[in-house]
Amino acid sequence: MSLLNQTIKKILPPDQRAIKFVENKLAQTMTNADGLGELKNLLLRYVGITGQIHPEIPKKFTIITCGDHGVAEMNVSAYPQETTAHMTKNYLISKGAVANCMSNFCGSDMIVVDMGIKAPVDDIPGLIDRKIAHGTQNCAKGPAMTREQAIRAIETGIELVNEYAKQGYRCFLPGEMGIANTTSSAAMVACLCNLTPKQATGRGTNISDERLAIKIEVVKQALKVNKPDPNDGIDVISKLGGFELACITGIILGAAANRCFVVLDGFNTGSAALVAQAICPEITNYLMASHLAAEPAHNAILKKLNLSPYMDLQFRLGEATGSSIAVNILDCAIEAYQSVYQAALAETDKLIRPNIPQADLNTKTTLLKRTRNIPALDADIQKQCRFRIDNLTKPIYSLGRLEEIAEHISGIVKKVKPTSVRKKIIVLTSEKSCSIVQHRLTQSFAHHANADYHFTAIPQSNLTEKTLSFSLLQGISYGSKIKNVEVLGIACCETHPKEICGTFSLNIQQQLCLPNGDLRYGKRGFLSLTPTEDLQQIAFMAGIAIGAASNGILTLSDDLVSTIALKYALVLAPAINPYLMFICPDYLDLNITTGGGCICSLGMKLIDASLQMMKDMKTFAEAGVAIATDGPGAGIQVDK
Repeated sequence: MSLLNQTIKKILPPDQRAIKFVENKLAQTMTNADGLGELKNLLLRYVGITGQIHPEIPKKFTIITCGDHGVAEMNVSAYPQETTAHMTKNYLISKGAVANCMSNFCGSDMIVVDMGIKAPVDDIPGLIDRKIAHGTQNCAKGPAMTREQAIRAIETGIELVNEYAKQGYRCFLPGEMGIANTTSSAAMVACLCNLTPKQATGRGTNISDERLAIKIEVVKQALKVNKPDPNDGIDVISKLGGFELACITGIILGAAANRCFVVLDGFNTGSAALVAQAICPEITNYLMASHLAAEPAHNAILKKLNLSPYMDLQFRLGEATGSSIAVNILDCAIEAYQSVYQAALAETDKLIRPNIPQADLNTKTTLLKRTRNIPALDADIQKQCRFRIDNLTKPIYSLGRLEEIAEHISGIVKKVKPTSVRKKIIVLTSEKSCSIVQHRLTQSFAHHANADYHFTAIPQSNLTEKTLSFSLLQGISYGSKIKNVEVLGIACCETHPKEICGTFSLNIQQQLCLPNGDLRYGKRGFLSLTPTEDLQQIAFMAGIAIGAASNGILTLSDDLVSTIALKYALVLAPAINPYLMFICPDYLDLNITTGGGCICSLGMKLIDASLQMMKDMKTFAEAGVAIATDGPGAGIQVDK
């Protein structure tokens, strides 16, 4: 029996016993564990795959597969074909590619595999040689490879997983490098998802309109010439695919057979997953999506795989970029469960007392003056930062919102190449206490984000007459005194220690928002409301954000309560807009209703990823990689 057939026979359904155990443990400890949203779903999927009832953060392994495509001769990419070899050197010699910085970010070990690079690469140290041939044939003129070559490439992926699974790796992050591979992927996706060439084909390395039209015609020609059978995954990838994509198909099959987790990246790994699904439908239980890629057909891929993306960061790049960021969400889910499990072993009804600051209110005039003197971002430094980002070894703009975050942070911290920020999470509680479960959760979230944290409450005051304006001023005073922090997360607890997932949020939403989600009140209307304890907390949180902005501190939203508070802060002081970052749903889509810092900690990890890019990546000139010859990058990228 072939290795491929042996592998397929080993792929079993998820472990329902492990899923049930963890689900019950969450239910015993949290009033509404569904408030963890996709964190809970990810956790249950992971324990079902691994069978671990006491899950540990998995040992991760990134495999970058490299191969050239004969279809590159059809003028479908913004980069010359030698870029495949250049980038392979960048991974292993300069160590300055996206794959390097993202594997560093998520704590993954990494290898680079030559599946079929056309140019000589014998001089690249550390490159694993599994070359099938010096590139595929031109799929627009006939099959890209033989069926035997396709099986060999798939079995190479299986062999790699078998080898590293024995070493304890449980989470695999496949990535790929191969000029023109999005053309091959588009053809495979068109076949397997029943799309037209136009629907399946995107800009890849950010090509021009003229080159996109050529690419669509090439995909159309490849499908017409080869007539691939959508019911035979091997037929599809042998006629249309690439050696590096076939290897990823094997990685997915091998991981499922070894009860390991695979985090898909973008369009290319998605096309390889479709092939794996055609070979063995059971593999979809072993996959996690990461982001919604910029390629137009990526959504169709995820729909057929029955997966949902967790981020929309406008990426148009492979190299395990999105998967390296998304896997930290799994890590966060596991840390949160570990904290809940520990709380279950402790006194779950125990209350933790917060630090309550003394009322130390400056004069109203002084505080209001701070709101009128919000520092501007340094535009000159941002411009220099953007130039460096555009010249990092990647297609221009391909890291989407990650690039925007890095540029924004550079203007805040006034550094062309920012590499780190100091972070803090403040958790507000109106009850002046929180449950040990909430405390443990917040502790795990802050640890995940490498941030300081503390619980606090609205300062006590001897004044008998309190208004929302007074609570707002208290918050401004508090926020203006925050020091040694560049990024602040504002979160809250539920009003009852047993209800840590969503009750408070719903009450605040009904009071302060319209049914469509818009704010119910303007500045005067909000401040004239009767100052209930809940509303005082909202005003206090809004004030903290305003005060923090006056010190040049970026504030991140957490759950719905803090999001509403920050939106009112923006109404009250529009100048603070550059210092606010709304995490859900602008960056992440996780359906989380629990407070306590979960969402803002994940937002902090996005900032960390953007700064890892600035810290580790090399420019085209520094790494000796060819620059773009088409599209917007051709006018901006330089190699000197």
